[in-house]
Amino acid sequence: MKMITGGVTAAKGYQAAGLRAGIKAGKDNKDMAMIYSEVPAACAGTFTKNVVKAAPVFWDRDVVYEQGMAQAVVINSGVANACTGEEGLANCAREAELTAELLGVKSEQVLVASTGVIGPQLPMPVIESGIRSLVPELKADPQSADDAANAILTTDTHKKEIAVECTVAGKTVTIGGMCKGAGMIHPNMGTMLAFVTSDAAIDQSLLQTWTGQLIEDTFNMISVDGDTSTNDTCLVLCNGLAGNTPITGMEDGQAFREALEYVLAYLAKQIAADGEGCTRLFEVTCQDALTKEDARVISKSVVCSSLTKAAVFGKDANWGRILCAMGYSGVDFDPQKVDIILESEHGSLTLVKDGIAADYSEEYATKILSGNPVKAQLYIHAGTESATAWGCDLTYEYVSINADYRS
Repeated sequence: MKMITGGVTAAKGYQAAGLRAGIKAGKDNKDMAMIYSEVPAACAGTFTKNVVKAAPVFWDRDVVYEQGMAQAVVINSGVANACTGEEGLANCAREAELTAELLGVKSEQVLVASTGVIGPQLPMPVIESGIRSLVPELKADPQSADDAANAILTTDTHKKEIAVECTVAGKTVTIGGMCKGAGMIHPNMGTMLAFVTSDAAIDQSLLQTWTGQLIEDTFNMISVDGDTSTNDTCLVLCNGLAGNTPITGMEDGQAFREALEYVLAYLAKQIAADGEGCTRLFEVTCQDALTKEDARVISKSVVCSSLTKAAVFGKDANWGRILCAMGYSGVDFDPQKVDIILESEHGSLTLVKDGIAADYSEEYATKILSGNPVKAQLYIHAGTESATAWGCDLTYEYVSINADYRS
């Protein structure tokens, strides 16, 4: 596998566009995007587990679970189309119908996604005008991928995209992706949106299975603020234009699966590192757990701890907060066997050995905590399993951003 330039247009047969439709007055940002596959693509998806789901989530679940094929995705920022009742669902259908009409594809193979403020209805005249403007702008070049990646952002500070190549049965297969998310981030997937495109040929049911599995160790292991959005969606499209023999299992698809996992993990970490108001990425790995789930739960508990996140912001090596978060995670372990090590580009330092404070320099600990990312290695010496979670520090700016988000 190797990294290449580009995003959602890197793979064969994909075009994209992004532009300003004018969804929210007084802004100048791009706010609508479209992805188009020149041929129908096998599609997989994971979605929010929040009981309160946005209309696009219901629409996309039907496309993924009932059709299993898609050819276009239309996305807007600014309005989430959540808690909008039957009118919200009807607006999803109208978006799909108009997109299908203009592209000459089936409306039931058009995915829709929205992000932004919960409650308002989509301004459909603006949305429809945006769709009509997007279609003639569709191109397969890196700039179009860049435009699309920028058009889906809300409080994000920068675009998030990636592209990689791998080899499957002698054929070069490309995977590209883009995502958005900076706040209301505590994915229980399956406001975070991710879109992955590939030219791989793969069995749709296998693609859905692998996507669901890989989400558990990527997007489901990040948290910014503990809030699971109404709109969380990750969609993966594979159109088969790479010409590889269709992947049907691990024997012929391991390289693709590893590349897909890399793309999903990269995008997930980009979201965590761009958490609203944050100054650094916080990575927590639980080592030597009895089970994989124990490792996941412990690392996620620490990365979600508001007190620990605040300590990371303050460059305070308050390891008691880390051990406390491990203790209330619900996992049974022996506190007297715990080791805690901090790492960054400035070095590595053991804070806790066998459950008690190690002899360390507070000054050196502060230096390590000034790095980016800051990593915490938690050894519980109960087994052989490990898992990593990603989050960020908690800053004054987070409160400022969210205190007046709607205005």
